Amino acid sequence: QVSLVESGGGVVQPGDSLRVSCTASGRTLHMYAVAWFRQAPGKEREFVGAISWTGGGTTTASSMEGRFTISRDSAKNTAYLQMSSLKPEDTGIYYCAADSLGRHSADRYVYQYWGQGTQVTVSS
Repeated sequence: QVSLVESGGGVVQPGDSLRVSCTASGRTLHMYAVAWFRQAPGKEREFVGAISWTGGGTTTASSMEGRFTISRDSAKNTAYLQMSSLKPEDTGIYYCAADSLGRHSADRYVYQYWGQGTQVTVSS
């Protein structure tokens, strides 16, 4: 069993930076890929980025490339999403997910484990 818990969300102003975290419990995420998705009100869940177990392979959605960076710390069993130059349209619930097959895919349906999400609100 793997449980994922996101943290670090909050209310920020446009242009601010924020880092959200995803910590796993139950077992280590050995060979798992970890991904971040987000969901704005009234919209479908959207892929943000994914990272391999080693961190050597990453995928970032084109709309976030250059502003969002995904990383992980295996010793802490934690993945991170660093966000910069935040815009109001970045507002939403940010979820982390894990895939035991290590595919770091943009397809939400390959992920077996999901957190409950953390709210990020960008507003002036």
